Amino acid sequence: MSEPVSILFVGDVVGGIGKRTLLALLPGLRERYAPDFVVVNGENAAGGVGITPKIAREMLAAGVDVITLGNHTYRHREIYAYLDDEDRILRPANFLASQPGHGSCVVRDARGGRLGVISLSGNLFMKAGRAVFPEADAALRALAGRADQVLVDMHAEATSEKVAMGWHLDGRVTAVVGTHTHVPTADARVLPGGTAYISDVGMTGPRGGVIGVNRDQAVTAMATQMPIRFETSSEDPWLNGVVIRAAEPMRATAIEQVLEPAPGVV
Repeated sequence: MSEPVSILFVGDVVGGIGKRTLLALLPGLRERYAPDFVVVNGENAAGGVGITPKIAREMLAAGVDVITLGNHTYRHREIYAYLDDEDRILRPANFLASQPGHGSCVVRDARGGRLGVISLSGNLFMKAGRAVFPEADAALRALAGRADQVLVDMHAEATSEKVAMGWHLDGRVTAVVGTHTHVPTADARVLPGGTAYISDVGMTGPRGGVIGVNRDQAVTAMATQMPIRFETSSEDPWLNGVVIRAAEPMRATAIEQVLEPAPGVV
């Protein structure tokens, strides 16, 4: 019988307020859920777009095991070399092989359990260099025999593409979690083959904005159809995540949403 495993996955961290929300709430979430692994999508952590080595190091130092990214991976040039050097930060595996970084890794918990993490980007309405479904299969083959559990972050716009990926990998990975749209969906479940699934985990950042952006700026841009310089909102920060539990390799037993307000964070 395998040791039970729990994985806390935190949805897209948006801006400085998102990072502060994560760092403020993570100790309490550790006490409540006792996760063996913590995986965080840091796609929007640097001012709302991308991530920097400094921010990534802060997250890792706080006990985050793996950081996944997405379409804003290369917004800050200083991250390029860091993506090659640091195993625990992932850009989508279906980006071009010539681009900096890597799309999967394996980390161990205190008991020696092995978690494989795969980062993917959707193709619909997104800019990824390679088709996501065959690259998901290739990334999974590369992890064969190296991981007891595998979590896949499917960073995609279209819910249909995320749902299809869930079914495609059902029974072959522990979890497929959707990110990118910043709004948590109500379809968390364990699929028949034992894969935990949710279309979008949501975001960690200011719910008082428009998916993290200052709401007045977002509304003005949509109403006037004119260019607007967006800034990260600071109103009503929340942490959105999921806790996935597994009792056997590659078989989830439960997925629970974590929707946590952080009223004291500014």
